[in-house]
Amino acid sequence: MRFHIEKKGLRVLGIAESFTKTSTCSTLTGIVMRRDLVIDGMVFGNVTIEGNDSTQNILSMYRSLRRNDINCIMLDGLVISMYNIIDGEELEKSTSVPVIAITFKDSEGLEGAINHHFSSDSEMKMKLEQYRKLGKRDAILLRTGKILFVRYWGISSEEASKIVNFFTLQGSIPEPIRIAKLAARACMRNK
Repeated sequence: MRFHIEKKGLRVLGIAESFTKTSTCSTLTGIVMRRDLVIDGMVFGNVTIEGNDSTQNILSMYRSLRRNDINCIMLDGLVISMYNIIDGEELEKSTSVPVIAITFKDSEGLEGAINHHFSSDSEMKMKLEQYRKLGKRDAILLRTGKILFVRYWGISSEEASKIVNFFTLQGSIPEPIRIAKLAARACMRNK
């Protein structure tokens, strides 16, 4: 494992998406950011709306960077692009890099929405199985006073909390995610 919480040169790959109601694909942006908040790299990718390609496409984005200094992958959620579910455990195993997935609101979960959204029983069952595999979220109180909800692989709850706090300047959105969202929206507008 390449995760050293106190390392000054700690680098996070933050990944976020953007799509419109008429999109067939979502634009993903990955921002490599150092602990001192300097942007140190950028990568783009796509995933299929309602598809099953998010995990593999994020792995492709990570590999395309050809870097061995990324210490953590930070995701803006695990259920993206209209139920294209990211497998955080698979990302961590395939990269040997810890993964933190962030959500900003508490909820009862998405099982009801998945049941409602998919008309095919086999597709609905597959999506429900993928969703249930994600497990429960932990609440993290940020030093800004805001609460985030996280799932994590390859690190402890305490380490996940520290790294999210390192990268959150104000409010509740960590900087690698905030910048990745902005870049994904800008890229999407230009398509």
